[in-house]
Amino acid sequence: MKLHLLAAGLLLCTGHASAAEQVERSEILTMGAKAGFQEARYADDGSIKVHYEFNDRGRGPKMDAEYRVGADGSVARIANTGIDYFKGPVDETFSRDGSKVSWKNSAEDASQELTKPSFYLSLNGTPEEFVLLTRALLKSDSKSLDILPAGSARVEKLSELKVKGKPGAKKVTLYAIHGLDTTPSYLWLDEQQRFFASYSSWQSVVRDGYADALSGLGKVQDAQEKQQAEQRATSLTEILAKPLLIRNVRTFDPASGTITTDAAVLIDKGRIVAAGKAADVGAPAGADTMDGGGRFLMPGLWDMHAHFFGQADGVLDIAGGVTTIRDLANNPPVLAERIKSIEANKDIGPRIIKAGIIDGPGPFAGPTKALADNEADAQRIVDEYAASGHEQIKIYSSIKPELMPAIARMAHAKGLRVSGHVPAFMTARQFVDNGADEIQHINMLMLNFLFDKVQDTRSPARFTAIGEYGAGIDLGSPQVLEFVQHLKQKDIVVDPTVSTFEDMFLGRPKLPGPGWAAILDRLPLTWQRGIKSGAGGLPIKPGQEAAYRDGYQRMIDYVGLLYRSGVRIVSGTDGSGGLQLARELELYVAAGIPPKDVLRIATYDSAAVMKRDKEYGRIAPGYVADLILVDGDPTLNMADIRKVRTVIRGDRRYDSAKLFTAIGIKPSP
Repeated sequence: MKLHLLAAGLLLCTGHASAAEQVERSEILTMGAKAGFQEARYADDGSIKVHYEFNDRGRGPKMDAEYRVGADGSVARIANTGIDYFKGPVDETFSRDGSKVSWKNSAEDASQELTKPSFYLSLNGTPEEFVLLTRALLKSDSKSLDILPAGSARVEKLSELKVKGKPGAKKVTLYAIHGLDTTPSYLWLDEQQRFFASYSSWQSVVRDGYADALSGLGKVQDAQEKQQAEQRATSLTEILAKPLLIRNVRTFDPASGTITTDAAVLIDKGRIVAAGKAADVGAPAGADTMDGGGRFLMPGLWDMHAHFFGQADGVLDIAGGVTTIRDLANNPPVLAERIKSIEANKDIGPRIIKAGIIDGPGPFAGPTKALADNEADAQRIVDEYAASGHEQIKIYSSIKPELMPAIARMAHAKGLRVSGHVPAFMTARQFVDNGADEIQHINMLMLNFLFDKVQDTRSPARFTAIGEYGAGIDLGSPQVLEFVQHLKQKDIVVDPTVSTFEDMFLGRPKLPGPGWAAILDRLPLTWQRGIKSGAGGLPIKPGQEAAYRDGYQRMIDYVGLLYRSGVRIVSGTDGSGGLQLARELELYVAAGIPPKDVLRIATYDSAAVMKRDKEYGRIAPGYVADLILVDGDPTLNMADIRKVRTVIRGDRRYDSAKLFTAIGIKPSP
């Protein structure tokens, strides 16, 4: 979960149009492919005009903004118009008159008197604003500023580097901006404090002519991030060097659904040695003891739809009780390095199962280099994934329908599972009949019955079609019931990710989706502002609000139908499991699934899908000691699953509250 301002990347590159105007242009690179650009025009009178756009599978912003900057680096005026990531309208203004500031956007209309230097960040701003903020911070005596409407930021100079490019050699400086996110945000500036680059393994932005310098910048920045991660791991991880007896707990075994009161569990060398009634579980001499305080002890949770990108992702997962994730699309060498660091205790994070994405080339291609237009390309990609320890192939939306069966055959021949989005111009039934083992996202199953309305699902039409027509799908119709039985007979697994659609379908300006209510006040202030705005919602035409709400409810109801029909479900978020998985599980309960079964889905059943149910997902002798201690009883109230107090990941123990606090999130009450 990144601020829109940061997730988009930070831009700019320098050129000269005339003596009176300086034009700075940059390109946005997603996995090395051009995705968009930003152009900033600096005039001598202090005004800056910015055009910003990028394409992400048919989504992406397109905005024009004008800024006026004072001598102290503060912004005196902003006017920003265009469309946001989901193509919703943007019309935002900010102005300062002496000590009075006023701003207005789709969710806010406010003004206040300033008592000290501050910097306003737009709700839907261009990346150039982050550059302006950095310069303002550098001009500040304390190198820090209050952020309007809420929060604060601080800049830190980290390191310098000489780079070469077609325009010549430059000395660039890496800065870290603290306070806007759970971990620092990074920016490279040149000698004139002009933008040079923003680097990440997924999306980078770099000055024209210097793309070859990104790898060198990345090494320096990665070293900084690894140092911070290792410091966190050292201070927040307790290695269980001796046997540990956990006593005075209520244990829950998902496979059987049984709860044992007055229980104890003995673990040693990362595995469960004994479990049962406290009177029946002893400990060897010299063992450590942990009093569970009568709390609820259960296996660690699984997030079966994750993308492990951010530096805080691992801390968030463990803090929220997620001890295993399945990564469904990433930058393979970067992910491999992060797994290596976690397993060596140089970082904090869950166990990670790798699934590799494959897509077809084109304007809606996913952000990956694994693009196949023919069987030879597909075979090469499948072979590479199999050789690098991936266990699954995730087919994406732009794959040619006629190529999909061949990919399934290739993957199965290598022992890999096959899942994915249903490719465009293909139905869900065709997808499973041609070799898929699993389908990601419940909307893809809904679209099986809307093929007369939408066939090209590469764009946001795969979402908006549900809002416009989804409520009209009769889940009790013979067509739907027959299809669901077909899924059961073929043992198809469904990864619904209903929580990822909640804000998308229900969020409105000034009214965020209801899933945020339980955690909103725990989040960084800058996050709270974005969430409260309701800016994560799809653009909905007037009068369609009820249809979108009913379409979303139909997706939840569909999950309940799948469960009652015996179709296997796995728990995935397509987001931050440590914050979002609890909501996913709550929505399963809302779909009519009993809480005990929901907890089984999120532990033992997910392990079984990945062929790990003999070692993970139970509290039983011989099983890996991935355990969470919960204050409450989620078999009665699923909301209690947020009250994780202690997490044990094999031979490592963590205090959930300390983990959350370390990344600027308030612990669960």
